[in-house]
Amino acid sequence: MIIVTGAAGFIGSNIVAGLNARGVTDILVVDDMSDGRKCMNLADLDFADYLEYDDLLARIERGDDLGDIQAVFHQGACSDTTEWDGRYVMDRNFRYSKSLHGWCVARGVAFIYASSASVYGMGPQFVEQRSAEKPLNMYAFSKFAFDQYVRAQMPSTTSQVAGLRYFNVYGPREQHKGKMASVAWHFSNQIAADDECRLFEGSDGFGAGEQRRDFIHVDDCVAVNLWLLDNPQVSGIFNCGTGRSQTFNEVADAVVAWHGRGDKRYVDFPESLIGRYQSYTQADMQALRAAGYPNAFMPVEQGVPRYLDWLAAEA
Repeated sequence: MIIVTGAAGFIGSNIVAGLNARGVTDILVVDDMSDGRKCMNLADLDFADYLEYDDLLARIERGDDLGDIQAVFHQGACSDTTEWDGRYVMDRNFRYSKSLHGWCVARGVAFIYASSASVYGMGPQFVEQRSAEKPLNMYAFSKFAFDQYVRAQMPSTTSQVAGLRYFNVYGPREQHKGKMASVAWHFSNQIAADDECRLFEGSDGFGAGEQRRDFIHVDDCVAVNLWLLDNPQVSGIFNCGTGRSQTFNEVADAVVAWHGRGDKRYVDFPESLIGRYQSYTQADMQALRAAGYPNAFMPVEQGVPRYLDWLAAEA
């Protein structure tokens, strides 16, 4: 059996879909269904069992035997970057991850978990080194703290432990995220409603809409996760981006081109984001490549239309 936490969330549900595409259905899906709308991300997928997020933690901390577990994909977390209740975030993201890590390591179960590129803060370097890491909010700090813990434990760990620092992920099954959904999703909705998509004016020396991010399609993230499953000898903390930054204008242009209509309008940069906004990210992918990952990553010109095609089919 394979366990996927955060299975009704964005990346988690896509991992379940990726496993299903391989014919794997012996999956224990785990999530917090307080927001019942997330169930739609699992409604078309196959799995063997379901547990609430807190129920799994209780069983893990009791040391329960959950059966023959091949791997755990730990994607569950409080992912709201505006949440400042530090005790809540650390309990949800750090304590949970630490308990699950310990349970897996004690049993030789592969543990593949979600970290975040937010640990790098404002950059300018985005390489898996301590000197490049400076989180700017509680979410980022919780991910940074767990990465620190994993590093400290790695010399004495014999089973696979791999963390993926996701960059700006977009694609199917993110609609429940609301304000935290990708700009591709927001731009598409804005054009459908108002025939325009809204981008920020310039910031940090970048022109209007010229802020740059490493945008990665969720299918590429799933491919990296499944490659790690297939390569249990690979452990470490790895960036999960494309290795190429692209502008918000490029994403907007791809959305406009798909709709065949729409304009771009630039709005004032929010004062609340000054000093807390990543105007530039670009993953250094050398570590993952050195570990043997062979696949190419989609640019937004390919990934955005693919995503919007899926949205149209689902609608």
